[in-house]
Amino acid sequence: MPFDPALYGREVAAILAFDGGGHRPMALAEPKCTSGKALSALRSADVSKLFPHARAAEAAFAGLQLYFGCWEEAHETAQNIATPEGSYWHAIVHRQEPDAWNSDYWFRQVGRHAIFPALRDAAASLAVNFGPEWRPGAFIKFCEQASPGSETERQAMAVQLVEWQLLFDYCAR
Repeated sequence: MPFDPALYGREVAAILAFDGGGHRPMALAEPKCTSGKALSALRSADVSKLFPHARAAEAAFAGLQLYFGCWEEAHETAQNIATPEGSYWHAIVHRQEPDAWNSDYWFRQVGRHAIFPALRDAAASLAVNFGPEWRPGAFIKFCEQASPGSETERQAMAVQLVEWQLLFDYCAR
């Protein structure tokens, strides 16, 4: 199913619209905040009102911060969520830092996440295939090996976007 920001409510869709509507690939390493307007909206947002019926509202909020490259804010939010979803966002933050060891540590805290089968299938369709199951550690290494402007970087960014969309959807609905 294609990612549809409208599924998360008018306010979340408006925030996502500041930069790509949830469809813009994110930097693999050392992200920079991509939208001052989004950052301002996120800083003044009430998480419980943004995600009133979410499975994991704080985790969805960390995902929004991460989407806009607001690394410090996403890290601060994710590190205070003691759930597999909080650990997952925390792992992505450290993968983008880049700090492979720390990212791998947080992925071990996640365990086997419900989005892994769909992520594995989506990644394989993008020619990033690590076998019959999603392997976060292998993807960390794949991202580390991606040279700027390379086909590997393009593939890694495409997989990372699908990962973000799947995890955000899982948390926000």
